[in-house]
Amino acid sequence: MIALRQVALQRGTQTLLEEAELTLHAGHKAGIVGPNGAGKSSLFGLLLGTLAPDRGEIEMSGGQRIAHMAQEVDALDRPIVDYVLDGDHELRQTEAALAEARERGDANREGELHGTIEALDGYSAPARAAQLLIGLGFAQADLERPLSAFSGGWRMRANLARTLFMPSDLLLLDEPTNHLDLDALLWLEQWLMRYPGTLLLISHDRDFLDAVCDHIVHFDRRRLVLYRGNYTTFERTRAEKLALQQAEAAKQQARREEIEQFVARFRAKATKARQAQSRLKMLERMGDIAVAHADSPFHFTLPAAEKTSHPLLVLDRARLGYRSADGRETTQLDEVKLTLLPGQRIGLLGPNGAGKSTLIKSLTGELPLLAGRRVPGEHLAIGYFAQHQLEGLDMTATPFMHVQRLSPTASDQSIRTFLGGFGFHGDDAFGEVGRFSGGEKARLALALVAWQKPNLLLLDEPTNHLDLEMREALTEALASFEGTVILVSHDRHLLRATVDEFWKVADHRVEPFDGDLEDYRAWLKARLEGERREARAEKAGRLAESAAPKDDRKAARRAAAELREKLRPLKKARDRAEQAMEKVQGELAAVEEALGEADLYTEPARKGELTERLARQGELKSRLEELEAEWLVAEEELEAMEAELLAAGSE
Repeated sequence: MIALRQVALQRGTQTLLEEAELTLHAGHKAGIVGPNGAGKSSLFGLLLGTLAPDRGEIEMSGGQRIAHMAQEVDALDRPIVDYVLDGDHELRQTEAALAEARERGDANREGELHGTIEALDGYSAPARAAQLLIGLGFAQADLERPLSAFSGGWRMRANLARTLFMPSDLLLLDEPTNHLDLDALLWLEQWLMRYPGTLLLISHDRDFLDAVCDHIVHFDRRRLVLYRGNYTTFERTRAEKLALQQAEAAKQQARREEIEQFVARFRAKATKARQAQSRLKMLERMGDIAVAHADSPFHFTLPAAEKTSHPLLVLDRARLGYRSADGRETTQLDEVKLTLLPGQRIGLLGPNGAGKSTLIKSLTGELPLLAGRRVPGEHLAIGYFAQHQLEGLDMTATPFMHVQRLSPTASDQSIRTFLGGFGFHGDDAFGEVGRFSGGEKARLALALVAWQKPNLLLLDEPTNHLDLEMREALTEALASFEGTVILVSHDRHLLRATVDEFWKVADHRVEPFDGDLEDYRAWLKARLEGERREARAEKAGRLAESAAPKDDRKAARRAAAELREKLRPLKKARDRAEQAMEKVQGELAAVEEALGEADLYTEPARKGELTERLARQGELKSRLEELEAEWLVAEEELEAMEAELLAAGSE
């Protein structure tokens, strides 16, 4: 159990907590939400003991093993798989003791330590560490490369893998999705859903919080308020509370009417494509979501250029990639043919490293084509946001100065009003950018894009560093933007609410993806399964060859048949679990679609129906977790047996 009793905490001149009360029990998965600077990371400091409360007390049940993800990683020369294994300190100490016992020839001590390693599940540790790294996007060939060979974002992924690998009863994760793409995020989501301990998760990704968390801890005016349920339930409950406060009623109704008017306009022109219909359902729910954020400090629009071109931009038989200083070319995408039209809203999907960012840079003209043509329209006006643009801000200037440089003739009041919508109120508009947090810099970079009134918005992971309130404001602004949008994001709520179609970037090609995010999840799973099957077939072939002399074809065939026979029961168990998972996922999708009906929450007569559907949703989620655990066990046993047989065949 974790309990905060009348806790007060002050950092510098800012009071973060005042008479805060909170109780969490073993097994809870709690999302920690609140605006940037409210004290979410400081709460972790209190639990870890690196911060002491100014008043009050913190109680934690004894013997808890705590795993916490460090925010900085040293550039070590150690292979990343060893770096992850180092996270289990007890295992590493036992292995070191075993090596010493061997040197001394102490057989009794060796036997004892082998038993300890077995109890620590140490013999499967390298396979478990590799599985974590591959799940987070590393390739098999990367595992023996030193940590220092990777960029900062990839080191953070390795750091996350190390944290997940640590044996723990309490897991503290602070923005674990910041450096992940959508594929790795989906994998992490499934891993955390199966985590058996207590989880405290700081995240600004609402879909991630919805999938993983069963409680929400909200920083509300220097207090901690605990809500039962996921983030969507928290929003609904909080909206009901706010609705009781008369001072907020008019503001809430105005925001709801704005959203409803936009949804009515969108419905009139929405296509029957699956993603467009998914977006329509998402937009219909945004009126209710907006009520929970009525007191947000952020509210802005993204005005589009008055003039446009038809088409806006064309790539014709383009080859995209990079040319090194010595003239060597690296092709990422080939034979790219696309035409961007006014009003299109496109989300880019695809595995990490497939070329999504390369495509966006090529569309901007920042990255020259290796071949083919880029034809811009006469009135093309590009607004481009990418993470590296934060580094391009003038650290000695202020937000006001940044905007004024773009429009020297704009009035002071118009600039200040505009910046206020992005959270730069009063003196904040004149603060030095170099002292800003990552979230404040990201808000400023987005503001500078919006100020220039583009008719083509190219956004590469725009939500990194943004808190939930700012993400919701960006979602609303993008949903009503009249220009063309191309978006790369791991924030599924943002994708659902802002794009009408998806393009798949994979296997050196760019092509339309006929489906929504659930279809993409299924495609990705099938792709990974295909890659695993190919790897198994290759292993089986090598084993068959090594099990018999080259001139004995009968023996080779017999060895391959024996291998298939030994693997067949495990494959059947895995396939049964997989088929059952697909069935439950289908039922769960139908229930969650039904839960999207707005009347379900407003009609008193449907209260029983709502309770029944929520209960069924909980049952299906629980069953899905059980099946995923079964599938994982079968998959791990299958891989372990293949590795064992391969090793035996090579002896």
